[in-house]
Amino acid sequence: MKTNHLLIFASLTIGLGGCAVGPNYHQPNVPAPAQWNALAGGETNAAAPVAAWWKNFHDAELDSLIERAAGSNLDLRIAQARVREARAQYRLTAADLWPTVDASGSYARQRQSQNQPVIHAFPPLPSSAFENNVYQSGFDAAWEIDVFGGKRRATEAAGAQVAATQFGEREVLVTLCGEVARNYVEARGYQRRLEIARDNIRAQEQSLALTQDRFTNGLTSDLDVQQANTILATTRASVPTLETALQAAIHRLGVLLGQTPEALRTELAAVAPIPAAPPVVPVGLPSDLLLRRPDVRLAERRLAAATANIGVATADLFPKFFLTGAAGFEGVSGSDWFNSGSRFWSAGPTVQWNIFDAGRIRANIKVQTARQEQALANYENTALGAFEDVENALTAYAKEQIRRQQLAAAVRSSEESLRLANQLYANGLSNFLNVLDAERSLYQAQDALVQSDRTISANLIALYKALGGGWETPDRSPQLAQAKTVN
Repeated sequence: MKTNHLLIFASLTIGLGGCAVGPNYHQPNVPAPAQWNALAGGETNAAAPVAAWWKNFHDAELDSLIERAAGSNLDLRIAQARVREARAQYRLTAADLWPTVDASGSYARQRQSQNQPVIHAFPPLPSSAFENNVYQSGFDAAWEIDVFGGKRRATEAAGAQVAATQFGEREVLVTLCGEVARNYVEARGYQRRLEIARDNIRAQEQSLALTQDRFTNGLTSDLDVQQANTILATTRASVPTLETALQAAIHRLGVLLGQTPEALRTELAAVAPIPAAPPVVPVGLPSDLLLRRPDVRLAERRLAAATANIGVATADLFPKFFLTGAAGFEGVSGSDWFNSGSRFWSAGPTVQWNIFDAGRIRANIKVQTARQEQALANYENTALGAFEDVENALTAYAKEQIRRQQLAAAVRSSEESLRLANQLYANGLSNFLNVLDAERSLYQAQDALVQSDRTISANLIALYKALGGGWETPDRSPQLAQAKTVN
């Protein structure tokens, strides 16, 4: 009969356990534009193959750097450890749904007081033993039945947090790929600018030598010599600054690869072109962005976790139901420890209900609700910020291409101006100042053109990063597989 009572109690509580208090989560709808507005630089609304976007630059060194960074970057290792931590925390939370069983065994030598109130009222019998051994072993079991779903909501929140940390890891990977590519483009850009500076220095040295020769022969004044010296010294002064920036980019690449700053100095010493942008860049539709950007998906999973935590807090308003039991053997002699007469057991339900807590539970519900509202606003803000990032990157990429066209025309005009100025000066039809101005203008135009080439590639990298590319398709290499698969 007692067993039937326990079964009835368990059936009722498990039946009630089908519900879970607190709001059920539904992903909010964030309106997305129908298409991107700033498509003017070779971009299209076609599906965006941005998983391995760096391969669009067709630079083997860049491919190698990104692959190695994905396998050894320390920030990525930290993110992977966070994923493992979240998964372990989920298993820890899910374990609360199940009963706990403990085994114990003990031996004690004990003596009872002869002057206890009950014993002292009666004269002790000759056979009374106030000192004896106690042997005990058995099992204790306890199970909190999740009637109102508080523990299930906690498990739901922990699962959402696991997904959030996974998207956090992918966000680190996206950022890493972008940083490696950007610093590599910077390094190649500084190398090209140094080449232009050194070419102009050689040309200006020749111009200075010619001017000094003409001054020696009385064909020009010392003013022309000093002006030639001035422009040569100015151009030479730009070299140390460019070399410093070049080394800083190489040092940054070394650290991004999890190595010492100077590790890549020899590897990147040889001059190579700036990786050129492809003629066509598919960027997909704005609605795709919400599924591709890891920071948006991270914010959405945090919103799901915050919503579940409201249910965790709400469950504390209701009673908690437990099934507890104990069974084992107890005796005063080791010889009869496991005899049938030494057996003991107990089993039964327990109900606990917090009647008065000075408003703590309801205050906690308000806390969790406010956090959920913050997470919702953060998700919507992150999604809107993602749309803004892409629009800004599209605009910058398109406008820089227009700027480059004008700079290329300026370089052609400066080259022609210098040729004419040298010809007129050699024929005595113009002063040397025109030659110096033409040399200065040509150097500035060439340097600006190289910077524009670098900026176009950097802006395209920023566009790929804004699109969230670099993680969402099957693994492309063992290194990236390691970066995206955390045991």
